Amino acid sequence: MITATSVIEGKEKRGGGNQKRVVDPSNITKTVGNIAFSSKDIVNEAAESARNAQQVWAAKTGAERSQLLYKLAEEINNHAEELAVVASQEMGKPITEMKGEIQRAVQLFKYYAAEGVRPDGETIPSSAPNVLQYAKRVPLGVVTLITPWNFPVAIPVWKIAPALICGNTVIWKPAENASLTASKMMKIFEKAGLPDGVINVIIGKGRDVGQQLMEEAAIDGLSFTGSTEVGKKVAETCSRRNIKCQTEMGGKNPAIVLKDADLSKTAGTIVSGAFRSAGQKCTATSRVIVETEIVEELKKALIEEMKNVKVAPACDPEAFTGPVASEEQYNKVKKYAAMAHKDGNIVVEGALPEEDGYYIPPLIVENIDTNHALWKEETFGPIITLVTASNVEEAVQLCNDTIYGLSASIFTNSVSNAHYFLENAKAGMVRVNQETAGVEYQAPFGGMKSSSSHTREQGQAALDFYSETKTCAINYGWHY
Repeated sequence: MITATSVIEGKEKRGGGNQKRVVDPSNITKTVGNIAFSSKDIVNEAAESARNAQQVWAAKTGAERSQLLYKLAEEINNHAEELAVVASQEMGKPITEMKGEIQRAVQLFKYYAAEGVRPDGETIPSSAPNVLQYAKRVPLGVVTLITPWNFPVAIPVWKIAPALICGNTVIWKPAENASLTASKMMKIFEKAGLPDGVINVIIGKGRDVGQQLMEEAAIDGLSFTGSTEVGKKVAETCSRRNIKCQTEMGGKNPAIVLKDADLSKTAGTIVSGAFRSAGQKCTATSRVIVETEIVEELKKALIEEMKNVKVAPACDPEAFTGPVASEEQYNKVKKYAAMAHKDGNIVVEGALPEEDGYYIPPLIVENIDTNHALWKEETFGPIITLVTASNVEEAVQLCNDTIYGLSASIFTNSVSNAHYFLENAKAGMVRVNQETAGVEYQAPFGGMKSSSSHTREQGQAALDFYSETKTCAINYGWHY
């Protein structure tokens, strides 16, 4: 059984805070580990450790840093099975889906490892004679990474990998419900030869250590993924301290279905985008906007597709979706489900397993007003709100009727309508005949409006966040 502890300069630190028993959300009678929370005292230790390691790490060549990332990828892959079990038992994601997430982490490490030997700057013509002018990428220094529980392996890695290859050292604060997974990952990193102090993990309450990391720790950058409410506070605090900041926050992602869509393919794609991971993805489909002429046909297709949605314990390899991650999440999503039953018409609702876990039945609801909480608020659970539109223009207007702007998709066989959507949908990621959830690791990830602080993660865009640009010029015409 794992006990999650902070790791500073390669050493476990159990001191300070309270302990908590971790139960399996698939079966809450089963204990799967313990969390040893650290107190605020740990923050300065982590910052000092990261600062001491950073100069040595940054002085290594890009090729040397690449080799560590390749080793991290190899060790994650070697321990994929046991890591998947820990993560699934901790936060309830089905084991097959978790294994896919771990392979994404492997790919991310390899992708950024290759950046160590690629160009990291450019020459710039000078207006003066005999002057060589160039710009190069340099590390920020010490960066704090605050990561969520819904992707307990992939999201930390898509922050850690570009941070390390750019020459930064890391203070990593995982979410409470991903602490066991973080501890397991650190043990795997140690086997790969991670130098002491390059990654420091703080296991603690956000209101304690998270707050202190933002407000007092000697850091140079902070990347946050979580709720919009907390993300805006993070951005405000970092702005006051002039710390480079990146926030990825909420989503209320729509899927538009036009009358020329292939419904046999569309329904399954929508159900996957909405109900995988129990809807606990910031990119999950939570609103479906369908042209009025085909609403009944789409409903029939969705009802039929729901027969394939097996709600089961995370360890079941046939589980389509598992429980939500925690009691807190369960109580929150249940309130939205109750609203759906009270204020709308249930199109279809899934069946639940017999196990005593945090299970929410996937459901599709219609006849909900667009001022209703189910339309406006991020439920972060397996609920679709279905509304109608008379044409593509109205559908896109409804698509944009949200404070969020993370991901959106359209289902159509019309190239004209597809391009109209791509040009007019106000979201950072727009997709045609694909689910809203899922963006490839080599592509920029991020949103508009209240979904993001307007930077991007993954792909080449991540390198821009984890580095600064230094412009250099030398007059080689002088004779010394």
